[in-house]
Amino acid sequence: MDISSILTVTVPVTDQERALAFYTGVLGMEVRTDNPAPMGRWLTVAPKGGETALLLASWFPDMAPISGLVVASPGLDELAARLREHGADHEGPTDEPWGRQLVFRDPDGNGFVVVAA
Repeated sequence: MDISSILTVTVPVTDQERALAFYTGVLGMEVRTDNPAPMGRWLTVAPKGGETALLLASWFPDMAPISGLVVASPGLDELAARLREHGADHEGPTDEPWGRQLVFRDPDGNGFVVVAA
């Protein structure tokens, strides 16, 4: 049997409340789950209507930040403005041979590439 989908990507964070505010308030994602779990709070967010969720996990203190997760947005300029307004580390948008993109890091140093949708 082949793998049919990617359900969740774990994103290591140090403060789930701060991460939640960033992913929902700045990036516009929605909360999918927010439940207590044996190892801590099981907190996932996802783009509205998206299938894959991000697990904002605080129970992996030695996990290195992720890098290079590629997501899409129809409004790179608006997203860049929100990132700038919230003091987030970002570059762009820039025009590249493969299209328009924006690169940013969340408050815990996790790196994302946003391509124009």
